Amino acid sequence: MRSNVRFLCVFLAGFTLAAFAQDKPRARSLGVPFDGTSGPLDAITDIQGVEVGETTLISGSSIRTGVTAILPRGKHNNDAVFAGWFSQNGDGEMTGTTWVEESGFLDGPVMITNTHSVGVVRDAVIAWQAKTGLLPKTNTYGASFFSLPVVAETFDGRLNDVNGFHVKPEHVFAALENARSGPVAEGNHGGGTGMRCYGFKGGTGTASRKLDERSGGYTVGALVQCNCGTRDQLMVAGVPVGREIPESSPHAAASPPHETEVGSIIIVIATDAPLLPHQLKRLARRATMGLARTGSTSGNSSGDIFIAFSTANPDAARPAGVADLKMLPNNEMNGLFTASAEATEEAIINAMVGAETMTGANNQTVVALPHDGLRQALKKYNRLQ
Repeated sequence: MRSNVRFLCVFLAGFTLAAFAQDKPRARSLGVPFDGTSGPLDAITDIQGVEVGETTLISGSSIRTGVTAILPRGKHNNDAVFAGWFSQNGDGEMTGTTWVEESGFLDGPVMITNTHSVGVVRDAVIAWQAKTGLLPKTNTYGASFFSLPVVAETFDGRLNDVNGFHVKPEHVFAALENARSGPVAEGNHGGGTGMRCYGFKGGTGTASRKLDERSGGYTVGALVQCNCGTRDQLMVAGVPVGREIPESSPHAAASPPHETEVGSIIIVIATDAPLLPHQLKRLARRATMGLARTGSTSGNSSGDIFIAFSTANPDAARPAGVADLKMLPNNEMNGLFTASAEATEEAIINAMVGAETMTGANNQTVVALPHDGLRQALKKYNRLQ
């Protein structure tokens, strides 16, 4: 279990904006036997330089939303990173990806929010870049610039008044300016505040994998905003946990087991391995394998969109001169592929384990995955570690 290392909470316009790491069990501490070796934090922030900021908006009976910011080189460094993206199922949005595809660069943060707040988050990122002077490296011409921010979404309309447009520019600024290295708050935090996953409360989750020295010693981290799947699909470490929790259970009463999937998931993969854009697209695809391990089949109405970036190769986007680029050979990527799948799987389960039961818009309640029920299911199948 991770320790309580920081707490940040400010109040703005009647909302609570929080980004904090708290003493909560994570999936490993409950005995889930994940494969692979995690980094020290078991988080995307195990990759040096990566910072995460979260603005959580909970107010009244119907506002349950927020913003998550992932900054590849931190909030004081505007050096672009090589990146690649992949859409497993496209009923969703991730802006800026045509330029990622064309240029091979992620030139700014990755932002995640709710479906109807993509526009305001996108515009606020540009305003933040103009205010701070952290202009995009690939589209800067003297004092002028244009920006194509990467902003992704999942739909929180069950718990949040999504058409109230409660995310404002100041909430985006707060997520960016409060971004930190270290542990990441999971569950009902940031853009994941109002999300629902496999019929239980979902939200924000993260995990990492550290490769052994024979495989290069690189680190791969994942951060997810999970809002996908139905309860009967949920698999944890190969165990059909969703089906093992009885429909009559009070924990599952608000989560019918056979409803239609209408959710989504955004997955962000980070690594310090020296990969070029085409290789990062390959790495992003492997997140699909981790998602499948948790039971999803990417239903028709699910927006399952992934992006991967590498913090190696600094200054690759500098406007003049030739950067000293490094590239890992393709035949040395297998360990990274495995790490991407494993970190994604654990990040999803961490999001659910870290989430808490929430009541929101229209008095709807989404219950949390019961920790005791999870452990009992794992024990039944001899998988409890």
